Amino acid sequence: MHAHQMISTHPHVRGKPNNTLIRCIEACYDCAQTCTICADACLGEEMVQQLTHCIRLNLDCADICAAGGVIASRRTGSNEAVVQATLRACEEACRLCAEECEQHAGMHEHCRICAESCRSCEEACRAALQTFH
Repeated sequence: MHAHQMISTHPHVRGKPNNTLIRCIEACYDCAQTCTICADACLGEEMVQQLTHCIRLNLDCADICAAGGVIASRRTGSNEAVVQATLRACEEACRLCAEECEQHAGMHEHCRICAESCRSCEEACRAALQTFH
């Protein structure tokens, strides 16, 4: 990803990027992709009816993570209250998605991988939120 390079060159950042926030942005995009793939893999499973809640959480988490990555990437006139609210929502969506995927992780490897990605993003959001004063 080029997030660090791009944000570092942003005139409003003045060469002093928030590296914790950048790691969060990257985790958000990674999690969005992972959750999208997990939802699609769940749809391909024979027991798809038992995975309906998992699919819904995957898709919700993917959308929230993608939005979190986009909103946190914007540095011009940054509205920190909106960034923080979005990252809190992302943290919560990741927690819920991870909990659900962990229930299916023993049977579906894609759910195990997704749960790991969600936990990583949840932690990255929590860390980024601590950088705001």
